[in-house]
Amino acid sequence: MNLQLTGRHLEITDSLREYVTTKLARVTRHFDHVIDARVILVVEKLTQKAEVTLHVPGRDFFCVAEEPDMYAAIDALADKLDRMVLEHKQRQTGHHGEPGLKHLAP
Repeated sequence: MNLQLTGRHLEITDSLREYVTTKLARVTRHFDHVIDARVILVVEKLTQKAEVTLHVPGRDFFCVAEEPDMYAAIDALADKLDRMVLEHKQRQTGHHGEPGLKHLAP
């Protein structure tokens, strides 16, 4: 996975970079076909905002999280993105049950 990390009004430290990569590694654990991810970390007056655009074959995911703390914003972003990717994976594999399963009428 190719990761591009950008900071607006914020200097990206090594600890922030490592934290983002470990949180996004959870997404790649669930879905192997991630092409690249663009993460933007923004500091505004009272809020810290994290945005991500995740490119997978056939679809792009965009997610935003705002929190008073940057690490909490990254956590919330990773949770949202993980849910989105898992739903996408379920849709790809099919959610109608196992093939050949017959429904029994009461």
